[in-house]
Amino acid sequence: MDKKKHGTNTISDALKEKASAAQEPETEAAQQAGGEPDKVTQLEEALKTKEAEAAANWDKFLRERADLENYRKRVQKEKEELLKYGNETLILEILPAIDNMERALEHANEESMAAIVEGIRMTQGMLQSALKKFGVVPVESGPGTVFDPAFHQAMSQVESAGQEPNTIVAEFQKGYLLNERLLRPALVSVAK
Repeated sequence: MDKKKHGTNTISDALKEKASAAQEPETEAAQQAGGEPDKVTQLEEALKTKEAEAAANWDKFLRERADLENYRKRVQKEKEELLKYGNETLILEILPAIDNMERALEHANEESMAAIVEGIRMTQGMLQSALKKFGVVPVESGPGTVFDPAFHQAMSQVESAGQEPNTIVAEFQKGYLLNERLLRPALVSVAK
């Protein structure tokens, strides 16, 4: 019986020892945690601060992204409108010349040929003036002008005793510059 009692005591003692051993680490952890509660609290607060900062930065990113997309759409719309209505000012300058040509044609008869010619000259002057306002000027290509392939297109070459080689003899169609850039070359005949 003593043996049995002794065996029971041993088991009971072992359980007690295990229970106290299990409590010891908890006690040590509590003591360590109790010694450093400020550090944990500081880390938690720092984490919360950084999470708030990250959320604010994400919000700023989304807003900037939306602003950029709106800007792109607005620029695209303005570009389309510019292409669609960009010539409006030029057209408004040309319309009075067209009106004058229509009036001249309405009054056309054989007796008023001089008046028609004068009306056409006035209309031509109005059109040239309107084009000049927008930077369109004719290319110099009268007879005797030196041929320049950058501004002139040779339609033919003719022998001319009165002109030096590589000079313009005749102009078939005027060429034009737009703000000093070639818009259309002059069609000319060049001396051999």
